[in-house]
Amino acid sequence: MPSTSRTAADDELSPAERYAQARRRTARERSSLGRFADQLPFPLDPFQTEACEALERGSGVLVAAPTGAGKTVVGEFAVHLALEAGRKAFYTTPIKALSNQKYGDLVRRYGAERVGLLTGDVTVNGEADVVVMTTEVLRNMLYAGSPTLTGLGYVVMDEVHYLADRFRGPVWEEVIIHLPDDVQLVSLSATVSNAEEFGDWLSTVRGDTTVVVSEHRPVPVGQHVLVGRDLVDLYAGHVDPTAPGNDPPINPDLVHRLRNRLRSEGPPQRRGPGDRGFRGPGGRDRGPVRGGGRPTPRFVVVDALERDGLLPAIVFIFSRAGCEAAVAQCLHAGVRLTSAAEQSRIRQIAEERCAPIPSEDLDVLGYPAFVDALTRGVAAHHAGMLPLFKETVEELFSQGLVKVVFATETLALGINMPARSVVLERLVKWDGSQHVDVTPGEYTQLTGRAGRRGIDTEGHGVVVEHPALDPVHLAGLASKRLYPLRSSFRPTYNMAVNLVAQVGRDRAREVLETSFAQFQADRGVVGLARQAQAHAESIAGYARAMECDLGDFAEYAGLRQQIRERERDLLRAGATARRAEAVRTLEGLRPGDLLQVPTGRRSGFAVVVDPGTDGGFEGPHPTVLGTDRQVRRLTVADVGPGARTVGHLHLPRGFNARVPAARRDLAARLRSALEDLGLDDTGAARRGRRHGRGPDEGSAAAQDAELAALRRRLRAHPCHRCPDREEHARWAERWQRATAEHRSLVARIEGRTGSIAVVFDRICDVLVRLGYAARGGDEPGSLEVTDDGRWLRRLYAENDLLLAECLRRGIWGELEAPGLAALVSTLVYRSRRDDGAEPHVPGGPGGRLGRALDATVTTWSQLEDLEQEHGLSTVQPLDTGLVEPIHRWAAGRSLDAVLRGGELAAGDFVRWCKQVIDVLDQIAQAAPEPALRRTAAAAVKAVRRGVVAYSSV
Repeated sequence: MPSTSRTAADDELSPAERYAQARRRTARERSSLGRFADQLPFPLDPFQTEACEALERGSGVLVAAPTGAGKTVVGEFAVHLALEAGRKAFYTTPIKALSNQKYGDLVRRYGAERVGLLTGDVTVNGEADVVVMTTEVLRNMLYAGSPTLTGLGYVVMDEVHYLADRFRGPVWEEVIIHLPDDVQLVSLSATVSNAEEFGDWLSTVRGDTTVVVSEHRPVPVGQHVLVGRDLVDLYAGHVDPTAPGNDPPINPDLVHRLRNRLRSEGPPQRRGPGDRGFRGPGGRDRGPVRGGGRPTPRFVVVDALERDGLLPAIVFIFSRAGCEAAVAQCLHAGVRLTSAAEQSRIRQIAEERCAPIPSEDLDVLGYPAFVDALTRGVAAHHAGMLPLFKETVEELFSQGLVKVVFATETLALGINMPARSVVLERLVKWDGSQHVDVTPGEYTQLTGRAGRRGIDTEGHGVVVEHPALDPVHLAGLASKRLYPLRSSFRPTYNMAVNLVAQVGRDRAREVLETSFAQFQADRGVVGLARQAQAHAESIAGYARAMECDLGDFAEYAGLRQQIRERERDLLRAGATARRAEAVRTLEGLRPGDLLQVPTGRRSGFAVVVDPGTDGGFEGPHPTVLGTDRQVRRLTVADVGPGARTVGHLHLPRGFNARVPAARRDLAARLRSALEDLGLDDTGAARRGRRHGRGPDEGSAAAQDAELAALRRRLRAHPCHRCPDREEHARWAERWQRATAEHRSLVARIEGRTGSIAVVFDRICDVLVRLGYAARGGDEPGSLEVTDDGRWLRRLYAENDLLLAECLRRGIWGELEAPGLAALVSTLVYRSRRDDGAEPHVPGGPGGRLGRALDATVTTWSQLEDLEQEHGLSTVQPLDTGLVEPIHRWAAGRSLDAVLRGGELAAGDFVRWCKQVIDVLDQIAQAAPEPALRRTAAAAVKAVRRGVVAYSSV
C-alpha cells in the first residue's frame, strides 16, 4: 500500500534531498515544538515557528506582530516547555480582565489543577505549575523574595508594549531587570517601529534574545470610507490594501463622492452645541463644518454594515456618552439584528452572568435597558460600565450573539473580541486635556480587531465620512506602521528602599542604569539636540511674525496670559463659594419658609414642610411642596446658587404631606402667597434662567483688584491699539508654546546622561532626610534601610511616600473603617475633569475625617516642599472627588444612594473601589499600628461588597 505522506513535490526531489527532508521531519517530530504543534488545530506561521525554535534553543524572545496574528501561541509554547521540563511558568498581563481571559484559555488546555490565577484581589491555586497574573503581582513577588518563585523557568509578558504606559508601565521594566538570570523571558508586543532597539536592550539585561518581527496579518484588512449609505474603497483599484506602500493613490470614486457632498451641502458653517463634532468650552475647534452636513446617524452605519455582510462589527467612538447615545439611537430607530432563538440565548447568558448583582441594584445600573439592547444585538463597551456588564458583552460578542459593539479605545487593549469589521466614527480623540489626531499606531491597533482568523478571508476597516475628512491623511494613517516604544520608567521611593535593602545603594544605581529608559536616553541625546535646534528656528520665526511696530508684543502676550490664569483661578474660587452659599441657604430654613430655587430641574417656588437635619456628609435635605402639589426632598445640588427665602407661610397644625387634600390646600395657599408677593412660578423660572450664574459669579472678576490692575496694564500697553493685534496674538500663542517646549527639551538634554541614577540619588536623599534610610556601612555613601523603611518596602501605591508618612505620623489612627476608605481614595482617585467644586466632607471639617483630611493635606504640602528642595516631583496631589461616595458605600449605603445626583458611572465607581481596596490591603499588612491594621482590614470588607465584590476586574 503506497504511503500517504508522499506528495508530488517529494517526487521531484533527489534521493539525497528526500533523505535530508525525512531526517528534518523526524527531528521535528521528536522535538518539543513538534509535539506542541501536533496539538494545535492549525499549522504554525513562519514567525511563530522561528520564535518557538529560538525558545527551544534556550534563547529569550521578543515577538512583535499585529493584533490577531497569533503571538500568544509563542507564550503558550513557553508554558508547554515549562511543564515538559518540570518547571513553573508565569503568564503576565497588564490588566485583570486579560488575566481572567488567559486563565480560562489555559484551564481549558491543561486543567484547573495545573493552572492558577493571581490578580491582587483574586487568588486561585497560586502555587500551581502555571500561574496567570498581573505584572504588579510578579513585581511584588520579586521584591518580597516570594517562595512561589522557586522553580520558575519561563515568564511570558503579554502586551509588553504596555511599558510605555505613563502610570503602570515602569512595573514591566522592574520585572524584566529583576527576574533571575535563569528565567527565559517571552515578550509579546504589538508591531512597534523600534522592536530592534527594544530587543537590543533585552539582550543587554537578559542575555541572548531573539527578535522576531512580523507585519503580516493572517487575515488582511481592507480600508473603506462610508459615504452616506455606501461603502467605498479607500485606495485605487490597483493598490494592494495589505501592502499599500508610501503615499498610495486614493480611489478616484471616493474623491468624487466627497467633492459632490461638499458642493451639495453648501457653504461651510461653524459648529454649534447641537453638532456631535462641537468641542464645547475649552475644546479645540477643528475648522468649519459643511453646511447641512450632519454626521451619519449610527443606525445608518449599522444598516450599511448589515447590508454588506460586515457584521459583527466594533464601532469605536472616543466618548463614553457617545457610545451610550449610539445604542439609544439604534434602539429608537428599531434596529434588531437577532433571531428569536438568539434573543432567548442572550437573555439566558445575561441573567447567568449578572445573577450575583443584588436585585435592588439592577434598576440603578440600568439592567433592563442593558438587556433590551443586548437582545437586539447592540451593546456599548467602555470603562464607565459595570465590569460584569462589560464581561457579558464580551462573551456575547465572542459567541456571535451581539452583532455591533460601540466602544471606546480601551477595548483595543488585550481583550479577545475579533470582529469582521471595525468602524471609526472620527479620527480625533480626547487625550485628557485636548482633542488630538489619532496616530498611525493607534489606527493600526484599533483596526487590527478586524478579521477573525479561521472565519474571515478579509477584515474591514471603515471610517465614517465626516466634516473635514481628508482621504489622503486617512491613507497615511492606514499605510504607516509608526508605533515607537518609549520607556516611562522612573525610580520610586518603594523601589529605592527595596533595591537598597536587597543589593545596596551602589549596586542599585548600576541596576537602574540598565533600564530601558536610560538605554533610550543615552541613544537619544543626538536626536533631542536636533529637535532643540528646530525648535529654536521655529521660535525665531514666530517672534518675527508677532513683532509689532507699536511696542513689545511678547510683553503684551504675557499680560494676556496672566489675565487668563487669574480668571480661571477666580472661576474655581467662585464655584466653591456658590456651593457654600447653597449650603447656608438650606441650613437656615424653617417650616413654612417660601424658598425660591432659581435654576435646575427643581426651579420655581416651594414651601418648606420639613427642614430636615443637617444631613451630615450629605448636607441638608429639606422636604418641600411645590405649586404643582408635588413633595420633594432637596439637596445642595438641586438648589444651586442663588436660592433664597422670599417669605413665610404658616403651616396648618398637624399637616401631613401624605394626605392629597392637605397637599392640595397648602399648594393653593402657596400660590396665593406668591401672588400677594408679586411672584409667580413662571417668572421665577425665567429669572432663574436669566440669572442662573448666581449673585456673585458675574461680579467676582469685576471686583478683583489684581485682575483689574492687569486689565488696566493691558489696555495701557501700546500694542493694545495695534490694528493687527489679534493676528500678532495668534503668533504669540505659538511662540509661547514653542518656547515652553524648547525649555523642556533643553532640560531633558542637560539631564540625559545618568538621568535615572541622578533621580535615584535624590530619592535616597529624601529617604535619609525622613528617616526611612540611614547613612552607614563601610563604603562612603552607602545606605541602610531603617525599621520605617522596612514597612515602606510593602507599600506599592503610586503615592507611596505620602501613604507611608500618613501611617507613620498616625494621623489616620482615629478613623473608623468608612473614614479610612474615604481618605485612602484621595491618594488613588483621579477625576476625569476638574469642575472646581469642593466636595462635602462627611462629618464636616471638624469631624474625624475632616481633621484627618486636613492633616493629610498638610503632610502632602510638606512632602511637596521637600521634593522641590531636592529637585523631584513625584508626590501626586490629593483628589477628594471620591470621598463622599466611598464613605457612603463603606458605611453600608445602597448603590443608588452612592451614585444618585453625581456624574460617577457605576463602572468607574467599581474600578476605583478596587484600587482603594488594594491600598487598604497594603495598610492592613504594613501599617505600624495594630489598631490601624484592624481598621484597614474592616474597611476592605466594608468596600468589598455588592457589585464591587462580584466584579472580577
